Amino acid sequence: MTAPASTTTSRRGRIPAAYVLEDGRVFRGQAYGAVGETFGEAVFNTGMTGYQETLTDPSYHRQIVAMTAPQIGNTGVNDEDQESSRIWVAGYVVRDPSRISSNWRAKRSLDEELQAQGIVGISGVDTRAITRHLREAGAMRAGIFSGHALADDATMLERVRQAPAMEGADLCGEVATDEVYVVPAIGEKKFTVAALDLGIKGMTPHRMAERGIEVHVLPANATVEDVYAVNPDGVFFSNGPGDPATADGQVAVLREVLGRRTPFFGICFGNQLLGRALGFGTYKLKYGHRGINQPVQDRTTGKVEVTAHNHGFAVDAPLDRISETAFGRVEVSHVCLNDDVVEGLQCLDQPAFSVQYHPEAAAGPHDAAYLFDRFFASMEGQRA
Repeated sequence: MTAPASTTTSRRGRIPAAYVLEDGRVFRGQAYGAVGETFGEAVFNTGMTGYQETLTDPSYHRQIVAMTAPQIGNTGVNDEDQESSRIWVAGYVVRDPSRISSNWRAKRSLDEELQAQGIVGISGVDTRAITRHLREAGAMRAGIFSGHALADDATMLERVRQAPAMEGADLCGEVATDEVYVVPAIGEKKFTVAALDLGIKGMTPHRMAERGIEVHVLPANATVEDVYAVNPDGVFFSNGPGDPATADGQVAVLREVLGRRTPFFGICFGNQLLGRALGFGTYKLKYGHRGINQPVQDRTTGKVEVTAHNHGFAVDAPLDRISETAFGRVEVSHVCLNDDVVEGLQCLDQPAFSVQYHPEAAAGPHDAAYLFDRFFASMEGQRA
């Protein structure tokens, strides 16, 4: 779906490109990164920093990301800040790409990295207008076309409308590890956690390792037997792409975990799967939450946190009461202050909880890092 660039940066600056939305809106600019065509869900990210972490987040698989911050690429690309082994976004939309990289850790420019990995992008477009349009019309399918892939608007629009939608997409198996690997505890080992990789970011097991937790990262299709083969003190479900309504196998595993009363912690996709395991539904948000400046209230403490988000689906659970489920009482523990979306679940009769956002937040903010301590305390309490 993407074609790698074969021209130099100076020449590519003159190559025209078009960003075509499913509803017929077209934005015209210049090629950025690879030249060719790509398709995905049109979304926007409100973060002013952390573009490298965004690009390499597996949760962005099959999405074309528009950055609302006007200038992107200032600090180049280094070899330390990746959240995974590759760029996962389907395409990249920026207004003003930085002409130089200015950071002592930078190894290459962002433009060069996008070219090397075959990521088709577009620059010189009004990302504010794109964001306003998506906020009004909702996330939708889109395509970026540049160079030889450019065609008349009707042809490009038809190509976009032939692309698969995000609803009903089963994607976590496409981004997860194929083999089990272990992230050792830093310092004295205190607990063992079995982590289901549904699109896990590299910083997540690192945050647990910092707390003396040895993390066994398992493939997305791991069975209950696989999970308990590592003799875990706790079980973790990661973030990931796609529609949570497709993850029946993972939900079945999680219900077994709850049945055994093993401490559980879920992030993002993991929060949605805990919701499903408890009997709640999930639904697609109009345009989702993506960025590192989303206000969330921890209702258990009253504290308001500024948090990192990347989700287009959410859990449908009541905010105004405690729910009775097959696994005991459950309450909504966190809520987004922008739109009252459920941002966390807390089991009151089980050692299980989850949040919809990202407490590992490599690019910041770090307001929610305490949740890893809460998971640690849960395992301590269960052992005692």
